[in-house]
Amino acid sequence: MDSNKAGSGIIIKCLGGLYTVESPDGIYECKARGVFRNRGISPCVGDRVDVENGVITEIAPRKNCIIRPPLANLDQLIFIVSTCEPAPNYLILDKFIAIAEYKGITPVMVITKTDLGDSRPVHEIYGGIGIDVVEVRYEDEASVEEVRQLLKGRISAFTGNSGAGKSTLLNAVDPTLNIATGEISRKLGRGRHTTRHAELYKLSEGGYIADTPGFSTFDTNRYDIIRKEELADCFREFAPFKDECRFRDCAHLCEKGCAVVDAVARGEISASRHESYKIMYEEAKQLKEWELK
Repeated sequence: MDSNKAGSGIIIKCLGGLYTVESPDGIYECKARGVFRNRGISPCVGDRVDVENGVITEIAPRKNCIIRPPLANLDQLIFIVSTCEPAPNYLILDKFIAIAEYKGITPVMVITKTDLGDSRPVHEIYGGIGIDVVEVRYEDEASVEEVRQLLKGRISAFTGNSGAGKSTLLNAVDPTLNIATGEISRKLGRGRHTTRHAELYKLSEGGYIADTPGFSTFDTNRYDIIRKEELADCFREFAPFKDECRFRDCAHLCEKGCAVVDAVARGEISASRHESYKIMYEEAKQLKEWELK
């Protein structure tokens, strides 16, 4: 596309002050107006933008944005969870799910290595609260197709522990990506010596995928910070109970008359999820005011 023409599209890559924009007419590079810097905003991958004379002139309102890597307008955060090697870390999972809920991003679980371990706990804990849980078995094309359909027409990010099988899954979903397995991908990954930047990759059947660093190297505060007063709203299974607590300002930790604590005792809320909530609440209490700004 001639970058001197006006048009609109989606930013698929940001690197060194240059923005790669995909529009119905093609892909082109452009810069951003200085006025965005004056407003304290920066275009980021996933933004819908207007372009004129090779310059981004307008950024459409975002439905969400995560901080690092900077990604806007995500529809889904796909958690790649292996049954073993590495085993699921439920606290880290719950932290990321809370961020997704806080941002209005749909969390989805994809379980790998189902032939090597027990997938039932993930189904029970997360499927039980209404999160889509998909098992992938590579000898079963229907299970791969289920993931393919989840991604179709949406902007998604894959995340999960290193070794959980992100590259293998992405290659199965779309072989045109041609991602190296068993090592950090040059196309999607961010190795120790590569430039950290966000990028969207178009899937052959429609939709875009972004990769994010593995859990083991990632601090959830880089996605965003949730105040302790807002945390209970990020645990969807608390919703039927939290307004029934004896005290209006109940923290849902161990208070007498707490309907959430009572639901945990009855087995209606997962004990591991509630334990994650308590740890996250205590961490949120330690945040300084400058960190919350």
